[in-house]
Amino acid sequence: MSHPTLQALIFDVDGTLADTEDLHREAFNHAFAELELGWHWDEALYTELLDISGGRDRLQHYWQQMNPGVRAIDAQAMQHTIARIHELKTAYYESAIQDGAVDLRPGVLALFDEAAAAGVQLAIATTTSPVNIAALLRRAMGPAWRHSFAAIGDGSSAPLKKPHPMVYQQILQLMQLDPGECLAFEDSGNGLKAATLAGLATVITPTRYTRQHDFSRALQVLPDLGDTRLADLRELHQAHWSGERLLAVEV
Repeated sequence: MSHPTLQALIFDVDGTLADTEDLHREAFNHAFAELELGWHWDEALYTELLDISGGRDRLQHYWQQMNPGVRAIDAQAMQHTIARIHELKTAYYESAIQDGAVDLRPGVLALFDEAAAAGVQLAIATTTSPVNIAALLRRAMGPAWRHSFAAIGDGSSAPLKKPHPMVYQQILQLMQLDPGECLAFEDSGNGLKAATLAGLATVITPTRYTRQHDFSRALQVLPDLGDTRLADLRELHQAHWSGERLLAVEV
């Protein structure tokens, strides 16, 4: 019986391509201070809030925690404030990225180059906004960064956020590939669930914000991709479809 060959690598962005969560938290806190809301998200609280995918959804969840009695009549005012917070936060984040606040995680660019040389497609499947993706990858890869990716799915194209598999399903459809022909790369439990529900075998590279998540359904858990080559991923993919048992690496 033949096994599928590896045709594409599909990457999450925040936490996976780059360890951006601290900068996102800093940007949210900047926006809260600008609007004099009296809110502050420390690392412990933000770790909990990351269970909610998408910045706007995270803000709405927190707002409802802080104001559990909010009435329907106040909903429009709430949405207006959330939009303003997110606008200020995004501007701060984009500026910091352009100033070099965050680099791609170890091994990511080398793997991109290796995949491109071997004819293995690259794609992005994230819940973050197009602006955030562009800011990060323009800085890391140059103005032509989009040409490196066969498909990009983000928070604007997939309104149902992870752990819903919508963004991965969209990417598979765009590339006209079966899940068995791809590997997904994630850093969180929500991301792993989304990829798994779409039928994708998934490699996890956690951050300090996500190390406590349940990664028992991951194909493999690695500290980062610094020692990972395309040949390793082909072997991992082949072993998975051959039914071999693989062990996670301690992180």
